[in-house]
Amino acid sequence: MQTSSRASRLALGSILVAVVVLALKYVAYLMTGSVALYSDALESIINVAAAVAALIALRVAARPADANHPYGHTKAEYFSAVAEGVLIVLAAAAIVREALPALLNPATLPEQEGLGLAGLGVNLGAGLLNAVWASVLLRQGRALRSPALLADGRHIFSDVVTSVGVLLGVLAARLTGLAWLDPLLAILVALNILWSGWLLVRESVGGLMDAAVDPGTEARIRQAMSLHGQGALEMHDLRTRHAGSVTFIEFHMVVPGDMTVQEAHSICDRLEDAIRAETPQSSISIHVEPQEKAKHHGVLVL
Repeated sequence: MQTSSRASRLALGSILVAVVVLALKYVAYLMTGSVALYSDALESIINVAAAVAALIALRVAARPADANHPYGHTKAEYFSAVAEGVLIVLAAAAIVREALPALLNPATLPEQEGLGLAGLGVNLGAGLLNAVWASVLLRQGRALRSPALLADGRHIFSDVVTSVGVLLGVLAARLTGLAWLDPLLAILVALNILWSGWLLVRESVGGLMDAAVDPGTEARIRQAMSLHGQGALEMHDLRTRHAGSVTFIEFHMVVPGDMTVQEAHSICDRLEDAIRAETPQSSISIHVEPQEKAKHHGVLVL
């Protein structure tokens, strides 16, 4: 419960930061008239929507298991990441729609140089705020094993990269007088946003489709099984999957046919403690089988 409330507070913080950054970037656009800065501000609208979706998903994911959802609600976090990916695609399409006519008929940027430079400074401040908050979300998302916070952090970090590119491009357009650089950069921003959205959707769909844990995590699980399974003969049919912050692990454990239930249960307890030391927030199911069920493959006990 403490972990979920902490994640919810971070999601609330994301909404606040996203609103402030949106306001700053829109002011920067008004001060410069830059299409690229407009596209950067438009992406920040998606940041606000994504932060709201993450908060809703985290609150749903925190609900305990019930009769209709015996495995809990942790997969709800993946839906917010998928929704964020869809919103990113829509934002990219809107940016291209705004920038393409300006690329075909480039217009000179406003002449108020002082105002324009001040606008770039405002946009830079928004980018720095985003950079700080993205690092917080990525660090806390890994610590809390939260797909929703990680997705939000990665999206905001991509926004930081976009903002840096936009600032450089707008400066180049002003210094060279090549007005077409501004809308061209806006289109490049849209392509970068699309790539970010694709990565988010791919990772989230993997979670919804019960993808296995990464090879490094599986290797640590197998090592824990091998080192702490004394008394068992072998373990096979290991299966893993993620559901939000929870890792589900199940396997079969072969024991001598004359072993008592209490002895087998003690081995299971020892294995569960060892595996959870490697993969916190795990739900572990062990199916105990007699010796004749051995398959002579899988994890052998050291």
